[in-house]
Amino acid sequence: MHFARTIGVAGAILTLSLGTQAMAEVSCGMNTGQAATGAPILIGGIYGNAAPGDWSSSTDSAAAYFACVNANGGIHGRPVDYRVENDQWNPEAAAQAAARLVNDTPTVAMVGNGSFIEMAVNANTYEAAGIMVMASACAISECFETPNIVSTNQGPLSSNLGAAQYAVEELGAQHVACIGLNIPNNGIWSCQAVQDFMRSRGGDATAVLINPGAPDVNSALLEAMASGADTILINQPAGIALAILSAAEEQDLRDQFNWIAPTPLYDQSVPAAVGAYWWGHIYVNAELAPLEVNGPDAQNWIAVLDQYGQPDDPRDSFGQAGYLSARFFTEAMLAMDPAQLDDRAAVGAAIRGISGYTSDLMCGPYYVGDADFHMPNHAGYMVKVVEGGFEIVRECYEYDSPYFEPHIALETQLGLR
Repeated sequence: MHFARTIGVAGAILTLSLGTQAMAEVSCGMNTGQAATGAPILIGGIYGNAAPGDWSSSTDSAAAYFACVNANGGIHGRPVDYRVENDQWNPEAAAQAAARLVNDTPTVAMVGNGSFIEMAVNANTYEAAGIMVMASACAISECFETPNIVSTNQGPLSSNLGAAQYAVEELGAQHVACIGLNIPNNGIWSCQAVQDFMRSRGGDATAVLINPGAPDVNSALLEAMASGADTILINQPAGIALAILSAAEEQDLRDQFNWIAPTPLYDQSVPAAVGAYWWGHIYVNAELAPLEVNGPDAQNWIAVLDQYGQPDDPRDSFGQAGYLSARFFTEAMLAMDPAQLDDRAAVGAAIRGISGYTSDLMCGPYYVGDADFHMPNHAGYMVKVVEGGFEIVRECYEYDSPYFEPHIALETQLGLR
């Protein structure tokens, strides 16, 4: 099996109260309890914060982990200088941020990146510069289908596939209407993978695409209904997803379809936002462990944020992913020859050599490998929206899709299967 563990909490209702780990003991890097000294190791990160949303939680959690590392011996005694840039969801700003971090400074790696924009703009820049990016909030094809970017989060393609698979196996879905953004490397890309999966299971899927600049949710619902679908997959950011659900409620469509969604709807505000009409009727894929599974690494993430982050740093899935990217990066650096920590090529080789790293936040082992594609995280949970939170309805399961055939081959080569 690809995934390393199953956590036995099916049926638990997750109320998302996360304040119990304050001032808990933390574990970071070398755990010496002594502040790092000496020449800093320069690490970069880029996030997006403007309309359509704030994705800074990935770099927030990475920054908190690196601060904890610096307070506990650093990396071979040297502190991390973690420099982050906001691309403001602007292609020009994204390119400038990468130029400053990658071309103008001796940054050895990028960690915690989270943005729609910057990965599309900068994928070729990273490859040309020979720098590896351990991202945390990826949502477009370039993040998963280029050689120099690897993420701890799954992105829309995997999360949608996990939701569609659950709908087929548990809800009897035969035809899925995938309501995605009309963006080639996001909605079109991920809805096509759902169509391929459904056809591999003897069913079908229809892509219904929304203009992200002026989303017409009523027209999207009408098109989904006309497709003959029995299941509606809301492949959207949370704000548009909630608008679709509101429009569906106005038309009393709840019981005419199965309603499924990828990770963006796994948000603590969603149960109250959708209201009693939808409780028990929306199934959401969770890319990482639901927040109250509360394994040792999940507890350490919260403790690190409490002690080294800011009070308003989000405790969300992208935050989990940012923490994991920083932790896995630190482990890889600690395994290196200290004399090579400033060598970008050597650091890149160490990142590509990552294999079999585990965490209770992920269902399977994390790896990188020397490939032109990277999607190590393709197993997750399903939860149901209920009053006051979420209920886990399926624990760790691996997604079954033709898309993952090359990934499975790589995992077999690395001895992870």
